[in-house]
Amino acid sequence: MKINSTPQKWSLLFFASVLLAGCGEPAREIEAAPSQVSFVTLAETPVDVTDELPGRVAAVRTAEIRAQVSGIVQKRLFEQGAEIKAGQPLFQINPAPFKADADVAAAALKRAEAARDRASTQAARLRPLLDAEAVSRQVYDDAIAQRDQAAADVAQAKATLARRQLDLKFATVDAPISGRIDQALVTEGALVGTSDTNPLARVQQIDQVYVDVRQPASALDALREVFATKKPGGTQGLPAVILRSNGEAYAGSGRILFSGVNVDVGTGDVLLRILMDNPQRQLLPGMFVRARVPRGSYPAALLVPQQAVTHAANETKVWVLDDGNKAHPVSVQLGELVGRQYRVRDGLRPGQKIVVEGMERLADGAVVAPRALPAAAPSSGEKPR
Repeated sequence: MKINSTPQKWSLLFFASVLLAGCGEPAREIEAAPSQVSFVTLAETPVDVTDELPGRVAAVRTAEIRAQVSGIVQKRLFEQGAEIKAGQPLFQINPAPFKADADVAAAALKRAEAARDRASTQAARLRPLLDAEAVSRQVYDDAIAQRDQAAADVAQAKATLARRQLDLKFATVDAPISGRIDQALVTEGALVGTSDTNPLARVQQIDQVYVDVRQPASALDALREVFATKKPGGTQGLPAVILRSNGEAYAGSGRILFSGVNVDVGTGDVLLRILMDNPQRQLLPGMFVRARVPRGSYPAALLVPQQAVTHAANETKVWVLDDGNKAHPVSVQLGELVGRQYRVRDGLRPGQKIVVEGMERLADGAVVAPRALPAAAPSSGEKPR
């Protein structure tokens, strides 16, 4: 039997011609498109870095109201929790015993003055008689001594009267300072005295308050550098902000007065005292707050976005674009985190282009298609504790 192989021959010839045609042309290489990246251009900008530290509010001045004489409290002369002025009466102690003592002292003074006048008159009468040798010198000298003793008795009586009048004045207990007074710690009818351990009340001056915070001793050098850089004019200390629980700042300005000279051996912290204006009396003694204090000030800092930084082993890198739009990894040393940007300590210079998006597809020397991003606005770095 004869098999017709003409269609099979034609198929073989067709594939052979195709192969010959392919061998006659050079293979075309497929070129990959450049990677799309986004970048920012570095520029110097002033940056203030701050810490958020827990603190406790204390009154600028606190006065404990105490009795300077012993007696029975008759009246309370103030509203508890009210604002009072210096010199305002607060308590009335029964003044009757002190008034009686003052009257006795006043009578003794009059008696002493009468004795002095009589002795002075007697001495004046004996003087002509002495000149006429009608009395002896001894009699005249005794009259002069009696006159001087009577004058001393008058001075003593005046001092006694002044003391009794002072006790009478102390029967009304006055406020030594202006401020807000707490609740009364004694009631009418209570016996009070100069030896009492508990005060009658307390007055706290809170138009300004102290906020005491603690900071690691290692941060003092940076704080001193900030103080030397700022050189605040007209005020003592560095500015500070006191924050509410929701992060909002209290009204009023604050400034750091000093740092403690003793380091707590248990915690390694030192004390920072902040003087804070408190015009609305919102900060009360004993409150716990957070204080934003300066940690560093850099007039010309370079900031790179946090997402532009890659960490590998013990090395930190960013991708930098050269003039030919080629990407190169560069090792950098970073400082504080300011918002969502790192402060660059070393490794970069102003004007360089830093890749922010798309660096995961990059290789050293790869050509990219760059797209510029707007520079992020710098913000104060906050490092809560």
